[in-house]
Order: sequence, then C-alpha cells, then structure tokens
Amino acid sequence: MGDINLIEKCKRKAAKLAVKENIKNNMKIGIGSGSSIVFAVRELAKIVKENNWDIICIPTSYQAEQLIVENGLPLGTLNQNPELDVDLDGADEIDENLNLIKGGGGCLVQEKILASYSKKLVIIADFRKKSTYLGEKWKKGVPIEILPGACIPIMKEMKKLGGVPNLRMGVAKMGPVVTDNGNFIIDVDFNIIKDPQDLNKKLLSISGIIDTGLFINMAPIAYIGKKDGSVQKLEKQ
Repeated sequence: MGDINLIEKCKRKAAKLAVKENIKNNMKIGIGSGSSIVFAVRELAKIVKENNWDIICIPTSYQAEQLIVENGLPLGTLNQNPELDVDLDGADEIDENLNLIKGGGGCLVQEKILASYSKKLVIIADFRKKSTYLGEKWKKGVPIEILPGACIPIMKEMKKLGGVPNLRMGVAKMGPVVTDNGNFIIDVDFNIIKDPQDLNKKLLSISGIIDTGLFINMAPIAYIGKKDGSVQKLEKQ
C-alpha cells in the first residue's frame, strides 16, 4: 500500500505542475490514456471550474473520453479541432533524449495521432519510467498495432530484426486484445534499444504494421514525479 500511495503522490505532483505550466484559457487540449492522466484531468477540471475557462478536450481512447465526461469537461473530436495547442499524456518509459515507449494500455495509434497534430506533447510520469535507454525498465516490449490478417508474417519479420514478439492476449476475454481501431497488438522485446529511431523506421517498413509505440522526437518536455516529493522537468535540448 505504501508503494502505491507513493507512486500516486508522484503522479499527482507531476500532473499538477504540468497542467499549471502548460494549460491556459481557450486551449484545445489532447487527453491521453493511463493512470497519470487521471490526475491531470482532475487538476484541469478544478482550474477550469475555478476560473470559468473555455477549453475543449479531445480524447485518445474510450477511457480518456469517459474521464473527460466524468470530470465535466467539454468534449471534442480531432476532426472538429484539427490543430491542438497541448497534448497531455503519459509514457511507459522515457529515455535520456525524451524518446518514449507508449501503448501499454493499448491506445498507441490514437495517442500518436493526437501528439502529431498538437503543438506540444507534454508527458507526465513517475520516477519508475525514466531510464537512459528504452528497454531498460520497461520489460513488456514495444507495443505495435497491426492488421489482424497479417499477424504471422509480421511476427516473422520482427524476429528478423532481433525482436521476440508476443501477441497480446485479453485478460477477461478469450483471444487477443482488440484495440479501439479493431486491430491486434504485438508486444516485441528488443532488449535495450540504443537507436530507437532506426528501429522505428525498420518496423514501419513492414507491411501490415499500423504504427509503433516508439515515439521518437515527439515530446519536448516531461514532468517526472520523484520519491522525495519534487518534480523533475526534462526538456529537449
């Protein structure tokens, strides 16, 4: 219980500072998925209510949509708001160059789309997510969304790149996890990833891959909640 409370405290602190420093009135805001974003949305709802701000929130997933609605924030779509001011999101791992592994929750494609159409991707995480190289701490592999009909040949190609692929299976259902887009996810263990940009390029050249959970040069800033109660800001040089 103590570790859980500590981690939640770290996420809450990082989320509060991230919202305070990056969100203003009249913004169009992307809302990512995952546990860290829950704290960001709660803080955002508090500020909007106190200041009577006029903002619009665009979700990356059904979970994010529910979070926006439950907190009484205005809900929009990317088609209605094709350019976002800020995108608030979490990460499964963050390397020293602010490259990310995302998609542990299965929403990587929508998350990457919103990040791509946002002026600024702001990452919120706790101390467990920071590493020198991707693959150091996140041991579940790089999430990759694929077309279901090409699963076997895609996994063979991943092995040629040195990866160990595993089709992500459902927990409370029989069969594979199905994304919000109706696709499958393969988690591929590449061990320590020294050159994520090169790996991402090779993966995207494989037919049938929709997108990868490698977010390369997309985040200019990350807020990391530390054990001592402080928040570390990592900024792209």
